Amino acid sequence: MDLPVGVSTLQHTDRWIGAPLCAILTFVRRIFEAAGPPGPRQVRRVLFIKFAEQGSTVLAYPAICRAVEMVGRENVYFVVFEDNRFILDVMEIIPEQNVITISTKSPFALAIDALRAVLRARKIDIDAVIDMEFLTRFSAILTFLTGAKSRVGFHTFFGDGPYRGDLMTHRLLYNPHLHTSQMFEAMVEALTRDPAMLPTFDFKPPATQSFAKFNPSPDEAAEVDALLQRENPAVGSAPLILLNPNASDLLPLRRWPPMRYVELARRLLERYPDLFIAFTGAPAEATANNRLAAEVNSNRVIPLAGKTTLRQVLVLYTRSEILVTNDSGPAHFASMTPIHVVTLFGPETPELFGARSPNTEFLYAGITCSPCVNAYNNRQSVCRNNLCMQAITVDDVFEKVTQIYDSQRSA
Repeated sequence: MDLPVGVSTLQHTDRWIGAPLCAILTFVRRIFEAAGPPGPRQVRRVLFIKFAEQGSTVLAYPAICRAVEMVGRENVYFVVFEDNRFILDVMEIIPEQNVITISTKSPFALAIDALRAVLRARKIDIDAVIDMEFLTRFSAILTFLTGAKSRVGFHTFFGDGPYRGDLMTHRLLYNPHLHTSQMFEAMVEALTRDPAMLPTFDFKPPATQSFAKFNPSPDEAAEVDALLQRENPAVGSAPLILLNPNASDLLPLRRWPPMRYVELARRLLERYPDLFIAFTGAPAEATANNRLAAEVNSNRVIPLAGKTTLRQVLVLYTRSEILVTNDSGPAHFASMTPIHVVTLFGPETPELFGARSPNTEFLYAGITCSPCVNAYNNRQSVCRNNLCMQAITVDDVFEKVTQIYDSQRSA
């Protein structure tokens, strides 16, 4: 039986196999690839590469919009891991048939789908690829193999990050002081510049950006209402606050201590007698999250982890007042809806990775060792005790949530 490719396996493969492949392909490039003419190059079809983290794909929305402006919606394509294409379909910004997926069900499936992606890009005659995976080798290799004349990506000029060869035509410096969404937008804008002048780059990212919007159909709203009624018939049209206790396996250090969600739920229910609390989460988190819901020991708690599709979760956000979550995909998904979001940050900083919706608030302790993960260290950390998350108290979160909730009620 094939086993899915885990995050650690991908990271080790990227390091030990990706690095020598990048060196070999760099040698090939220097022998066989001729320098292009000076000045900006004509772009007709743009391909984005962003394998993982659907939350980051939400942050890429302004960049995709810019590409659509440049070449038209039908000429923008996207390569993504199969499990992560959902959010692209929800954003409805490019045609569904322009999304190229790569399976991670097994190493063999990953290799075959990667080859298919390269062959399709060549068949389509992609002439510009934007590698949004920051400093991974696999994405750089795939970008080069597409044969695109313009390839935008980050380069480690002075060893200031993982080695991944010299495979880009438009080489940019990764700027750890720019928000991720602005960095993505700058990558698209780089296509309008002479690659010989880069990484010197006079583009100033706009202070305000467009946001993807999710609008459920009436049938979808009714379906989620029926789900809530099945799980707790007493809920009716009562106000609902959502708690999302777990982060993904990609970075477990982002988890706020789970029992603090239980304490937060009890305090919110005590303060607001008409309020209901729902615990959400992916199917892999269902057992742990629903156990936390049971720990609250209230008939106004609804355990929803593992009981909703991703699309139903988005519909649920449009029905609810506030979401409290660790720094993870749901924080970004929720930014496409009117719900207010309180996101808890620790190993990473909201200055770079926070959702940019005006309805989003951040709690970040800012202790000396935080943030500890970034693009340069492949988002890995020596930390085994996330004091940065533990430093955020239940009092901190309760105060922020009640402030938002009271403000909504008075409005």
